[in-house]
Amino acid sequence: MTGVELGFAILGLLLALIALRLPIGISLIAASFLGLWQLMGWTAAWGALGLIPYKFSANWVLSSVPMFLLLGYVSYHMRLTEGLFRAARAWLSALPGGLAVAAVLGSAGFAAVSGSSVACSATMGRIAVPEMIRARYHPELATGTVAVAGTIGALIPPSVIMILYGIVAQVPVTDLFLGGIAAGLLTAVGYIAVIMLRVRLNPALAPDPGDRADRAERMAALRDTWPVILIMLGIFGGLFGGVFTPTEAGAVGASLACLVAVLKGEFSWPRFRDAIQETVLTTGALIVIGVGASLLTRFLALSGAGDHLSTSILEIGASPLAIIIGVALVYLLLGMFLEPVGAMLLTLPILLPVVDGAGFGLLWFGIIVTKLLEIGMITPPVGMNVFVIKGVVGSLVSTGAIFRGVLWFLVMDLVILAALIAFPGLVTYLPRAFG
Repeated sequence: MTGVELGFAILGLLLALIALRLPIGISLIAASFLGLWQLMGWTAAWGALGLIPYKFSANWVLSSVPMFLLLGYVSYHMRLTEGLFRAARAWLSALPGGLAVAAVLGSAGFAAVSGSSVACSATMGRIAVPEMIRARYHPELATGTVAVAGTIGALIPPSVIMILYGIVAQVPVTDLFLGGIAAGLLTAVGYIAVIMLRVRLNPALAPDPGDRADRAERMAALRDTWPVILIMLGIFGGLFGGVFTPTEAGAVGASLACLVAVLKGEFSWPRFRDAIQETVLTTGALIVIGVGASLLTRFLALSGAGDHLSTSILEIGASPLAIIIGVALVYLLLGMFLEPVGAMLLTLPILLPVVDGAGFGLLWFGIIVTKLLEIGMITPPVGMNVFVIKGVVGSLVSTGAIFRGVLWFLVMDLVILAALIAFPGLVTYLPRAFG
């Protein structure tokens, strides 16, 4: 068996292990180790298993991941973001579907201190869905809106997915953050347009609540947003002002979140312990997946399967548009079954050479991948954000109803994705301007 044949056999084994529901990190490590063993021998395989995990986990940029995760979990457990929805509700209630619009904007604000799609959905689901149900919003609209609004969490910086992509693709994380701003804001505007259009067509989906907040209530609600505003100014002001690096920004943000929680009177050691525990567990899972992806990258390079696959795709002669559509279909399919980080790290070793060879910018591709992965968070049968919302609402709304609620937004996601592909400048303008 040649190296290329062995490479494809190991990729087949990897897909089989994932289909058997073995954790993706363990699947990557096991398949890659077996491939290295068959290709280079037992001693070399163990040597790679000893060296590559260290090289990946010792990457200095990776240290920002647990800090940004801690920032998000502290903000969640200390309830620092609840004022965002109240302020948006006070100012936007007069719009068609005003509470749903407020949920989208509240999620966009929470995204700026979280970087996690799941955390956005869980937080806004706990706050916004009960409010909309009490206001007699249709359950499908209420739950579907919050499920899709959570996907903004990975697009608006800071984003854990973008950090990991930057490490693997060797793209500056600051540029990815800047590129993600336009994609995140465009997504938020698109979701708001869907809500307003649906309510205009069918006012019964979101009855007019009748009461309107007066000026005093609006200003009082606006004052409740100071925790998030302070954290955002601290992170982005220092980051884009050159005071500290993206790696240091996570630690600054986590420290600011703890300080704001103390000032707000929400800090408690049990909540802080929960935030630390969830940060450690999530970071550990991400590192295991990252180590497995690094092992797979090394194996594909040594076997020649990666180069053979990318060269074969490019030699087909497909146009760049056909290539990017094919890549999008791959991610949309994987998003139905795999969690985002695993899907990204599983595919990047194979797709990055193809994308680079086709002449696409890796910065732009990073934002496209992030958008595709977030679409996967709301697609059946394993839309993670949908199940997060189901866990929040319990038996009030069925899982099928939540999936039906996101269908309109999925159409808008595909429109936004097409716009980002057709007009790359939407992504690259800010990085060029600040660069």
